[in-house]
Amino acid sequence: MPRADYRVDDVWDTVGLRGTGSNDVVVDDAFVPEHRALGFGPVTALRVPGHEINPEPLYRLPYAAVFTTTIATPLVGIAEGAYESYAAATRERFRVSYGQKVAEDPFAQVRIARAASDVDAAWLQLTRNMRELYAHAERGEELPVELRIRTRRDQVLATERAVAAVDLLMENAGGNAMRTGPGPVQRAWRDAHTGRGHAANDPERALVMYGQCALGIPVHDTMA
Repeated sequence: MPRADYRVDDVWDTVGLRGTGSNDVVVDDAFVPEHRALGFGPVTALRVPGHEINPEPLYRLPYAAVFTTTIATPLVGIAEGAYESYAAATRERFRVSYGQKVAEDPFAQVRIARAASDVDAAWLQLTRNMRELYAHAERGEELPVELRIRTRRDQVLATERAVAAVDLLMENAGGNAMRTGPGPVQRAWRDAHTGRGHAANDPERALVMYGQCALGIPVHDTMA
């Protein structure tokens, strides 16, 4: 659409992910010719006009798999950044109430281990799925439904793992971490929970699809 045919309403005033600028795009009484429109049906079925002239395998990947993965990926990155910041601060932090360095607290060490494992597991599954999808597309093969559904399963669970990892660290970061300002862990906590609310991170919907697929029940969902 020409820029003159729509407006952007500045409505993005949130506790987290403030930098995304996810504002509203408003269209009033504008004409959109048919050749500039594309429905979810052809996109989901991987039958779109651009395939006639663009051989790049990237554009033969399922929209839902790519879109939802790009929603989960920055959240895992946020969790990884929170982990690195927390670990760096914990090496020097002293907890007066227990009279010990936090780095010597075995419970803090367990939280670090759990958070690191959640982040690693999320990265491994996200990259594995996209690598396999791209390999199928590169060979010109039909993309298995099972792989597409698995990609959605792992994407929503990557988000859950990212949020869980940040929560583990935030709960043990002390009162200073809750101060308003540029503190990296509390900012990661706000960003991760804000991102969790995105429609692509609906775990029940994605996991039900995977369960149906595993049980041989036909799956009909544009987010697959």
